[in-house]
Amino acid sequence: MSRTYFDNLRDFIAFLEREGELRRIRVPVSPRLEMTEIADRVVKQGGPALLFENPVREEGRPSYEGGYEEHRRAAGGPTEGRPSYGGRYNIPVLMNAMGTRRRMQLVLGSEAISDITANYLSLLDQHEAPSFLEKLKMLPRLKEVADALPTVVRDAPCQEVVMQRPSFEPFPILTCWPGDGGPFITLPLVFTRDPDTGRPNCGMYRMQIFDATTSGMHWQIHKGGALHYRKAESRGQRLPVSVAVGGDPVVTFAAACPLPPDSDEMLLAGLIRKRGVRMVKSLTNDILVPAESEIVFEGYVEPNERRREGPFGDHTGFYSLPDDFPVFHLTCVTHRRDPIYHATVVGRPPMEDCFMGEAIERLFLPVIKRLLPEIVDLHMPFAGVFHNLVLVAIRKRYPGHARKVMHGLWGLGQMMTTKVIVVVDEDVNVHDSEETAWKVLNHIDPQRDLEFVLGPIDTLDHASRLPNFGSKVGIDATRKWPEEGFTRPWPEEIRMSPDVKKRIDSLWKELGL
Repeated sequence: MSRTYFDNLRDFIAFLEREGELRRIRVPVSPRLEMTEIADRVVKQGGPALLFENPVREEGRPSYEGGYEEHRRAAGGPTEGRPSYGGRYNIPVLMNAMGTRRRMQLVLGSEAISDITANYLSLLDQHEAPSFLEKLKMLPRLKEVADALPTVVRDAPCQEVVMQRPSFEPFPILTCWPGDGGPFITLPLVFTRDPDTGRPNCGMYRMQIFDATTSGMHWQIHKGGALHYRKAESRGQRLPVSVAVGGDPVVTFAAACPLPPDSDEMLLAGLIRKRGVRMVKSLTNDILVPAESEIVFEGYVEPNERRREGPFGDHTGFYSLPDDFPVFHLTCVTHRRDPIYHATVVGRPPMEDCFMGEAIERLFLPVIKRLLPEIVDLHMPFAGVFHNLVLVAIRKRYPGHARKVMHGLWGLGQMMTTKVIVVVDEDVNVHDSEETAWKVLNHIDPQRDLEFVLGPIDTLDHASRLPNFGSKVGIDATRKWPEEGFTRPWPEEIRMSPDVKKRIDSLWKELGL
């Protein structure tokens, strides 16, 4: 697939429309629940990106009604007809922009997404370094990737308009599900700096709107933004934060990638785009944000301030429970003259985030293979919602090899929260759920082949014994060797002989079947 790169979100929208991948919705639709229901149906049908051109407020309903109980009551019974509307937002809403494999390939510009990473890893092989990890640290210094480094500009489209009274009110921020604690910004690019080193971090952390100028900041304990906040809080300092919405699709994708600490997500975006991301200094702090963004919310998070956030209908398919999180205070809003609000909705898979997660899996597979070269392939099924299940095919070379791989994966960044890791032999297609289940269930003795460990668990895991901590299981579904204490014969898999298959192939049309 030839590569097409986009300077900004509107370039991507125009491209999707030319490719027949965008549907404009001109019917009045509310960002409270209605857009979610439409987008949920469309993504599950493999449908197009959606541009809601006429988002409207429900008459008589405040913009930011909070409170779980009110939502529970609202969801408790049928309603007659559609609600009446009390005005337009005048800002269109883009959803489901990356909600198919094809659109993810259009975003990343590669038929085989893993080729992007593999090409840069081949550059590292041309330079000597004591270890692969040291080579990765060299990447920003290589001449071949100099053009991918972010550049700072003075004038930026995202600062064409500066709101006189900064507020979340004018924006069609989604209330996604009936039990949600309120509206949430669902595709925010949250930029912070390490208080010690000054290094930037960009992450995607949901933000529940509390009122016109404050929101929650859902910094899970394992995330880079949370680390920056803990450092600032330990000093009694507020942490400056800038939040961009509506970057070009590669920038948005990079913000969702689980990079190692101190990595620059904007450099990753530049590497994928083959040109650097243009950045601009925020107006009220020193944080750099993508210059081509649609909207930027500037502000800060105070130390030792928490507010109850949630529930939120999450990518697990269940509501994540209410908890106390830091509070973002809005001090400035800038945007393009005619901004587009970019949003997504998560819930029971498959959803748009599944296709983004699948692309992340493919993008980082070459790196995982470098660190654990026995891995042939790896797959995170949609139903496993990223952190619940990883299927791994390996070239088994010695007794206990599968267990070495389990623990190796649990030691890799965000893989540490994986609840279930299943290791199979290299001849198993881990992307075929039927084949994988067949091989796994035939190959295991449960007492012998299951290994339980305790460790970090994803914050959204509602079944763990404690928040962020619980048990995990590794399943060795490889063929067992005598050196592993297995002395019985291991049976051969049933396969038809090739000559018979060839003979029947030649007869197939004649058989009329």
